[in-house]
Amino acid sequence: MSDDFICPGHLYVKSDVYGFGVVMLEMLSGQRALDPNRPSGQLSLADWAKPYLADRRKLARLMDPRFEGQYNSKQAFQAAQLTLNCLAGEPRSRPSMKEVVETLEHIESMKSRARDARGGGSGSTRDRHHGRTGAAHQRSPRAGGEPRGRGASRASNGHAGRAAR
Repeated sequence: MSDDFICPGHLYVKSDVYGFGVVMLEMLSGQRALDPNRPSGQLSLADWAKPYLADRRKLARLMDPRFEGQYNSKQAFQAAQLTLNCLAGEPRSRPSMKEVVETLEHIESMKSRARDARGGGSGSTRDRHHGRTGAAHQRSPRAGGEPRGRGASRASNGHAGRAAR
């Protein structure tokens, strides 16, 4: 765990970047950041995972098995590198949140370029199979007939319980 979280009064702008790195690591690995049920050398997921994040060949052993290998290994490695950079011990060594967003956008654009190269166009495979485009699918009304606005409850998208754990 980073010193900025351990030492009271030592929070930095880039403390949020470290926290974001922890969330990214939880998403990649499917594990909790701190789990007292893990073996003693693995209590802190961030400390245990760093060698796996740094090595392309070891990364697959870190990835959440629920992905069932269905992910782009280049994108996964770039996400792992971003995560590793966010988890740097020294706050000065971490990227800014602007750099984090730019890197995530770059990773996403890799997916779009790969899909376009295969002739996929916009929308997911599931959407294309059902004759919908991504944009039309996003505008579909909720069960109550009202369009989903910015103020809509997170619970309605099915993801609210995931973060609470």
